[in-house]
Amino acid sequence: MIVKNRLPSRKSHPIVTQSPPRIASTMPPFFLGLLMSETDLLLYKGVKKYSTPSSRIMATEIQENGSFGPSGTRAIGLKNMKEDDADTSVSYDVPANLDCEEPLPIVLSQYEDFHTIDWQRDLARDRLRHKFIKKKNRESMTSCITGLVDAGSGWICVLFVGLTAGVVAGLVDISTRWMSDLKEGVCPDAFWFDREHCCWSANDTLFYGDKCNAWHTWPELFGHYSEDGLAYFVEYVFYTCWALGLAGLAAIFVRVFAPYACGSGIPEIKCMLSGFVIHGYLGKWTLIIKTIGLVLAAASGLSLGKEGPMVHLTCCIGNILSYLFPKYGKNEAKKREILSASAAAGVSVAFGAPIGGVLFSLEEASYYFPLKTLWRSFFCALIAGLILKFINPFGTDQTSLFAVDYPMRWSYIELIPFISLGIFGGVIGTIFIKCNICWCRFRKSSTLGDYPIAEVLSITFITALLSFPNEYTRKSSSSLISHLFNRCGPEEIKYREVIGVTNSTSDISFGSLMNGTIWKLVLSLIFKIVITIFTFGMKVPSGLFVPSLAIGAIGGRLVGITMEWLALDYRDAWWWGIYCEPGKVCVQPGLYAMVGAAAVLGGVTRMTVSLVVIMFELTGSLEFIVPTMAAVMFAKWIGDAFDRRGIYDAHIALNGYPFLDNKEEFTLNSVAADVMRPRPGDMPLRVISQEGMTVGDIEELLRLTDHNGFPIVVSEDSPNLIGYVTRPTARKNQEGIVTDSLVYFSSNAPVDPEGPGRPVPLRLRKLLDLAPISITDQTPMETVIDIFRKLGLRQLLVTHMGKLLGIVTKKDVLVHIKELENEDTSTMLFI
Repeated sequence: MIVKNRLPSRKSHPIVTQSPPRIASTMPPFFLGLLMSETDLLLYKGVKKYSTPSSRIMATEIQENGSFGPSGTRAIGLKNMKEDDADTSVSYDVPANLDCEEPLPIVLSQYEDFHTIDWQRDLARDRLRHKFIKKKNRESMTSCITGLVDAGSGWICVLFVGLTAGVVAGLVDISTRWMSDLKEGVCPDAFWFDREHCCWSANDTLFYGDKCNAWHTWPELFGHYSEDGLAYFVEYVFYTCWALGLAGLAAIFVRVFAPYACGSGIPEIKCMLSGFVIHGYLGKWTLIIKTIGLVLAAASGLSLGKEGPMVHLTCCIGNILSYLFPKYGKNEAKKREILSASAAAGVSVAFGAPIGGVLFSLEEASYYFPLKTLWRSFFCALIAGLILKFINPFGTDQTSLFAVDYPMRWSYIELIPFISLGIFGGVIGTIFIKCNICWCRFRKSSTLGDYPIAEVLSITFITALLSFPNEYTRKSSSSLISHLFNRCGPEEIKYREVIGVTNSTSDISFGSLMNGTIWKLVLSLIFKIVITIFTFGMKVPSGLFVPSLAIGAIGGRLVGITMEWLALDYRDAWWWGIYCEPGKVCVQPGLYAMVGAAAVLGGVTRMTVSLVVIMFELTGSLEFIVPTMAAVMFAKWIGDAFDRRGIYDAHIALNGYPFLDNKEEFTLNSVAADVMRPRPGDMPLRVISQEGMTVGDIEELLRLTDHNGFPIVVSEDSPNLIGYVTRPTARKNQEGIVTDSLVYFSSNAPVDPEGPGRPVPLRLRKLLDLAPISITDQTPMETVIDIFRKLGLRQLLVTHMGKLLGIVTKKDVLVHIKELENEDTSTMLFI
């Protein structure tokens, strides 16, 4: 067998070709195209030599026009069988004769770009493959060992995914911090150190905050040590130039080498986990370019995070490593179990939250999540977190990214501001989603979409120009969140003045610089909201988790300052004095920042359980889970009151991906007959009669249509449903088959020609799906949608009293839902 690889693209995929045998060279086009699916390709490994070379099962695919030839052969697999067993092959492309002494059958589930997988077909393949392995295990010790390795391949695969994900995340974190600090200065003695490690390595006793003698700003590097207007101007220029250079380089890498490396990746990952196929989206080039681009974009100072893209990166790792294990690499349904575990590892290494990562994969990302996938996701997230802990990219040995330690308890009266923060998060999340979708729609429909690099440079220039003057927007979003969560950040020192020498709350009042600090925070809040709307969706790797946390943390800190002011000025009031004892800290603004961060992220993404667990693992504060839960729940309620779709679901709808949300509820007044094809005015439904059709008839049917399969009926006059056949992946090759050969899908097909001079008939009964899932024409559409979602089907056959009326595909269902919601159906990418 000769294997020729081509780079996958939107219209082409890896191709396996084989020189056709002698018989195939005289074979009519139908032989290599009748039942060969464009989405299901069969490849059996190993060929057993038999004495009858003409008895073969060949899997192939015709050209789009139905003709046969080596250039038109998309994929060919060869499997030999004994002559007596030639008719024993069954559907789902696994040999029924399990007694054959053959290697383990490996099934290649290959689908066309922008198609959906057939969950039932792929899972049935895996079940039959598993039966084959159990049968072989009884034959020899070698087969038994092979079976054990196959059974443990899932755990081995997620182990490798976790190890690789931890290493990649560590490299991304270290590189991002170093490049981000380059905007403000450099470590002359060790240029590869970021600011914090530079000061630590020098053992600088004067190191406080962001300043130390070992770290040189750009003016200091050029010999200008005074903090005057010239130094400020030089810092401003270098900050802006570095930001433009890093962001521009990221945009160029994405534009030239891997267009799929842009954005967050979570909307596409959700669709792919539901069964959608996007070739190249999880490939090696996407992994490499997105890793490099993520470092550059995050370090540029743009209002974006690296947490969402980290999920995309780990899914790329899972997809690549799955091909080391044919059980997963060659079965798309099984591969999605590995991708679900990979998504959990992505959140684990992004936030240092392994449990939150598992819940994120379960709640937000995955479509099919059996119990064994839960265990493997937990294991994968654990390994990834351990590797990241071992690498210790931040040098703090902390397991929590934003660890806090508040020496106080929250009081019930504070539930009012906590709930207010939840309402704030829901409103901000809704506004953000609406505005961002409007901007992204404008980008797609205008000439702006043709100039992604210019857009990135423009937004970067505006971001750098406006963020540098404000100390809260100048620093990275992660550093800002860390300061806002702290008990005593720099802003708290400025707006408080301690009067006297005691520690009681009666001796503390607000200082004269309070107004300046509050105004800076207010401006930071407005700037972050507006600039993130325009940033998310640009053609660079960009996440939304950290910007949302930063927006919420600023808003929460402002509420915390207000509550602290009330505690100081109204400490004798009865409604406050009950909970606030003299001499104790009654209000901690950092707590409000933490709750506000969770509220806004919940309002934007509409996550609940996984978000609360992630916030707990981020901060390590178990004491404050209840306030966080209250804020997140109210954020979701308020957001759902305006629109039930979160930011990722909104982008799925914007891009036209075929996604049936298993959490969404539908109330429809239609039935299957209203949605099925054909409709009045359409062409009649194309079917195949079980008897009476010739090879030429079906060849013509394939030439005129591009359907993935055809219903089999008794006859056109009596359309009783017999079964369903895809453009199958296997067919029997017999000598003497010509265009005039009769095709029999019934069990009473003759073995020999019916008369002298008549061609040999073609018997394909064993290749049918004799139990296709069908519904009646009066089945409610709510039930139809549930069947599609829970069984992962591609189509349903519609019957009335056993007679075939039509067919409902997943695309028909999605179009029907969009029509009822008055949405544009022309943007759907589903084929």
